[in-house]
Amino acid sequence: MAITLTEAAARHVTRYLGRRGKGVGVRLGVKTTGCSGLAYKLEYADDIAPEDVIFEGHGVKVLVDPKSLPYLDGTELDFVREGLNEGFKFHNPREKDRCGCGESFRV
Repeated sequence: MAITLTEAAARHVTRYLGRRGKGVGVRLGVKTTGCSGLAYKLEYADDIAPEDVIFEGHGVKVLVDPKSLPYLDGTELDFVREGLNEGFKFHNPREKDRCGCGESFRV
């Protein structure tokens, strides 16, 4: 099982954690919500929980709880700029469908 980051995502996280002055990486998970059933949740992590599964790419740690891992296996986290918008994108090979509003997905 693996979660990866692009160089752009790692740069963004590193810059943000530097400005923030604390943090060990990002926490990635899923929650039940929306039209299709699951939504990604991403937050900056200040500590590592004992149950966290840790992945590292380009010097950045990605922490994933064991319950979310089966839905996220193989996911690549990217940070993109599209016009005036910028943000994280999830490239998840397990994703079968995404709702029209873009908030949730199904595996």
